[in-house]
Amino acid sequence: MTFANFLQLAPREDLWIFGYGSLMWAPGFRYRERWPAFVHGYHRSLCVYSHRYRGTPKRPGLVVGLCPGGSCWGIAYRVAGARARGVLEYLWRREMRNRVYVPQFVSARTARARAVRALAFIANDEHPQFAGDLDAGRMARLVANGSGERGHNVDYLRRTLAHMHELGVPDPHFERVLRDALALRERRRTRENPGK
Repeated sequence: MTFANFLQLAPREDLWIFGYGSLMWAPGFRYRERWPAFVHGYHRSLCVYSHRYRGTPKRPGLVVGLCPGGSCWGIAYRVAGARARGVLEYLWRREMRNRVYVPQFVSARTARARAVRALAFIANDEHPQFAGDLDAGRMARLVANGSGERGHNVDYLRRTLAHMHELGVPDPHFERVLRDALALRERRRTRENPGK
């Protein structure tokens, strides 16, 4: 998809955006409304290697993507139509630099029981940065070691989980990955500073 094609996603009216990872807690754009929302047919997965925001090409981190199957709670943002193009330009720079996501409209049901057509970023399973289904130990090592332009990977996962909890969506698998990643970091810290 080109930038011009992406901009054509702007509706004539207001634009809805579905956030399920960092967009839940750091959207980076102004919006009219913000609602918890549910999407059927996709699930949140730690399936994308991060080479920029939460890792580097040599030491990748691991961030979430939407993958087919299941369902996902997140946040739906309503952006005024007059601001839609500017928000899309921002999202292109933020989410589409490496084309690891495919922008797609999904049906999201907000907490007000209203169904909206929302733009979401689906993980591109043909992209080299698509990690797929990794075992929990590998995930924990990536999260423990990942650090990039926006900080440490453990902080990303911690904040994502905190906002999932706010939505009433526990995820024992993600929680295990975070717990194991924090334990790995602590063991490394102890080895590097044995006297402290």
